[in-house]
This record gives sequence, C-alpha cells and structure tokens, in this order.
Amino acid sequence: MNIDNYISSGAIESYVLGIADAQEAAEVQQLSMEYPEIKQAITDFEAMLEVAAFANAITPATSVKERVMVALQDEFTKPIVTTEPAKINGLPFSEIDNVKRINSLKYLAAASVILLVASAALNIIFYSKYTKANEQVVALLNDKNTLTADNKNMQVKYLDVTTNLQLLSDTNVIKVSMKGIAGKESNLATVYWNNKTKDVYLLANKLPEAPSDKQYQLWALVDGKPVDAGMLSMDCNGVCKLKSVLNAQAFAITLEKKGGSPTPDLTQLQVIGNVKV
Repeated sequence: MNIDNYISSGAIESYVLGIADAQEAAEVQQLSMEYPEIKQAITDFEAMLEVAAFANAITPATSVKERVMVALQDEFTKPIVTTEPAKINGLPFSEIDNVKRINSLKYLAAASVILLVASAALNIIFYSKYTKANEQVVALLNDKNTLTADNKNMQVKYLDVTTNLQLLSDTNVIKVSMKGIAGKESNLATVYWNNKTKDVYLLANKLPEAPSDKQYQLWALVDGKPVDAGMLSMDCNGVCKLKSVLNAQAFAITLEKKGGSPTPDLTQLQVIGNVKV
C-alpha cells in the first residue's frame, strides 16, 4: 500500500471532520492501527484544526471579566429602579451586552476558521477525486485509441488475406516462385501475374531489409529484355500491386538505389523465377 498516496487522498481529512461514511471511517481507523504514519497524520490534522480555531480568538480584558462576574452575581437579587441607564456595581447593562457580543464574536470567529479549514479539506478531497476520475478517463481514451488502431490493423490483414484468396482462386493467375541465386539461397519472393488483366502482385516472402538508401525493384523479362515492373514500397506488407506487364517469360528482383533504375544492376540480383504457363 502506498501510504503517501493514501494520506494525500483526503480520506483522513474526511474522517477528522466527521464527513466520512461508516465504511471510510472504519477503514481509516483500521489503517491507523496498522500504519503509524496514518495515525500521525490524523493527529497532525486535528492539531491544525485546534490551532486554526483559536488563533483568531478575542480575549476580553481582565477588568471587564471581573466586573461581569460581579454583575452576574447580583443581577437577579437587586431590583433596579432608575431613569438612568441601569448599572450593576458601576457596570452598565450596555457594557455587559458588549462583553456578550465580544464573546459571541469570538466563537463566531473560531467557527469561521473551522469552516474555512473544513472547506479547504473538502476542496482537497474533491480535487483528489477529480484527479483520479480524470486519470481514469485518460486511461479509457488510451484504451479506445489502442482498440481502434488494432481494429484498423485487423482490417488491413483481412484485406490482405482476402486478396491472397482471390489471387489463388483465380484461374487466370499464374504463380511465379522466385528463388534466391547462389549465395542468397534463403531469399524468396512470389509474383502473382494475371495473364488476362496483366496485373502483377508481389509477395516478398523472405527478403533482407533494404538499406535506407536502397530499394527492391521488380523486373519482367519480355522478349529477352528486362522491363521495369515497379518498386517494392517500404510500407508494403503482404501482397503488393505493382506495374502491369503484358507478356513475361520470367521475373526477377534486384536491389537498386532508392527510387529505382532504368536498367537492372545484375550484381545486386536477389531472386529470379521463370513463368510457367
């Protein structure tokens, strides 16, 4: 349990001010017996309330207090008949009223301070709860964004699978397996060439990652000459559509400078495969 987070959550202030429900109060009492830090936090907050309550209290002068005590002793024993302002042992009733008013103001001031402290404590509690709620909202939004991204990825994968199935099931599609040349036997790529529409699709089954300044280029061998059939895009995953080719006897892939080349660099030949009609 994170003691510091619990102490700053506002639960202790609610407990001391008497606004915590029964369950929260029981929890604070139980934790205060288990953790000395929580018990000390309760004591500190109670002491702060006491100091705040009496910090602004107004204490009457000693002479006023003595005269008030004398006046109260004789107040109900001596009849007062006079047209002048009533006095008891030289202390007018108006001054007694002033003393009472001072006492009332003293308690009102103390009560105001208590209310101020209680208000501050409530603000701490509500702010803590607001912060937690806001964190939960942010977490939910992050989860939503993650699910949305995952959903888009699944849609892309679904389209790839659908395209592959269509290619495999189309009787006009010729599958050309291009295997790695000597020294690069682990390389493998597949061309799906539609003999009717002349569309060309490439699946880079197993090709090393191209350097940042290089790019894979597909070539079609037409009448014994290499013809540019398109570049393998860096962001292409799965089956990628390249340039259409009217007639082809073979397909090959070379590693060229980024953007492509008008003629293949045969020293960078990666895979090659013949078209079997």
